[in-house]
Amino acid sequence: MDWKKLLSLQTQVEREKEPEYFSKYPISDLEKDYKAIISSSAFRRLQDKTQVFPLDKSDFVRTRLTHSMEVSTIARQLGIKITRTTEHQKPEFVKNENDESEKIPSILSCAGLLHDLGNPPFGHFGEVVIGEWFRKELEKENFTYKGNPVKNILSEQMLNDLCHFEGNAQALRILSKISNKETSHEINLTNGVISALIKYPVDSLHYTDNDDEDIRKHKLGYFHAEEDSFHKIAQETGTLLENEEVARHPLAYLMEAADDIAYSTADLEDAYKKGLFTLDEFIDFFEEEITKIKGTKYEVDKTRLLIDDLKERKEKAESIKTECVKEAYMIAFQNWMDFVRQWFMYCVAYSFSRNYSEIMNGTYNKELIAETFHGPSMKILKKVMKKCVYIDPEIMKLELSAQKILSALLDDFISAVIYFDEKDEGYKQTQKDKKLCGLIPENLREDYTHAKKDDDAFNLYLRFLMVTDFISGMTDSYAKNLYQELNGIK
Repeated sequence: MDWKKLLSLQTQVEREKEPEYFSKYPISDLEKDYKAIISSSAFRRLQDKTQVFPLDKSDFVRTRLTHSMEVSTIARQLGIKITRTTEHQKPEFVKNENDESEKIPSILSCAGLLHDLGNPPFGHFGEVVIGEWFRKELEKENFTYKGNPVKNILSEQMLNDLCHFEGNAQALRILSKISNKETSHEINLTNGVISALIKYPVDSLHYTDNDDEDIRKHKLGYFHAEEDSFHKIAQETGTLLENEEVARHPLAYLMEAADDIAYSTADLEDAYKKGLFTLDEFIDFFEEEITKIKGTKYEVDKTRLLIDDLKERKEKAESIKTECVKEAYMIAFQNWMDFVRQWFMYCVAYSFSRNYSEIMNGTYNKELIAETFHGPSMKILKKVMKKCVYIDPEIMKLELSAQKILSALLDDFISAVIYFDEKDEGYKQTQKDKKLCGLIPENLREDYTHAKKDDDAFNLYLRFLMVTDFISGMTDSYAKNLYQELNGIK
């Protein structure tokens, strides 16, 4: 792969020409990308979407918006680290002091803001609910279109797209829509940014699962509807390899690492603030997990140094005369989280340099931190989330509420769109269906109109995507309120 292509500033559609006066105070294409993202309604809606705690009433808990801003910051700093490193394994592109490398932090900053753009309300649980709803309905013989079971009409890839709904693929879908319209106010980004966003360069027929050794295939990265857009971006950025496979963009590894760092530290900080575990419980669990590390003595020692640092901070907090020890512990834990983040970022930047050749030829298939001395440390932090956070009764109750909300909305709107825009006199929408479709934003209905073809199966699939576009674009509050209004609860 070639960095000049990887950092492509080509946009999906040509940007509107600016007055010549503006050239006196130039703004780079990537700065325009950043502004377009921040100004977009899809990004703003992240302020009311769950990160970990669905429908949480606390004002300190992170939302998708604050999480995305943190990921963006970490990703940008990782970009700065790899382009300004004094490490002897400095990537050849950076070593040559190529001006193009200055684009890297900006691209990563934009990709970090975008990485959760396609996530539905109620966090990753929302993705699970949507996929499970389709798997259940598509098994039914009475889920039909013109008398035939839908499962016999849609192609295997279309069915897989729906049954394994994925926020990453939905983000690409949102960003690709501008290419279907002559005039639009959709986000029009450079291909280098979009390519860096695609963590999984595979479709729903070829992705595997989280147990696969190749992390690039853990999830689907694009839907059938965006296949042309995906391959066009791959060709433009040079991630399309000679064997016709598409490699992961090198910066996608850094963006993914930034997401993992934010998730494994900041979300844990929120959990501690909510009282889901004590500092002593955390330390005990961490130390117990160290004994289970199946790595080198060096990895064990480095991991132990981390928890020893927290114990020192805890002792210092106890030695300070204060009326609120709990608050002193909180400060100690927050400062420790910052310390851990810096170590994780160091390891990721070092790993990028060390594995540079494999990354650039498209064969690297691991997380950057996995084979560093703090790979075990990150695994422990993620285990804490699973043990202490996800099984919390309050979270489970909120997730059950989210399941009822999203399932009910899918029941209503999928049924309503089956005969949307149908010309056959024998198959028409009911009045209820028409009213429900009237609630779907006009721009989404226009997207369908622009994308449909002379193909009944594809158009039915697009109508289902119109609904998932609508529902996945909702905020938590909007989804909850709409559910209550449609069911006479409010």
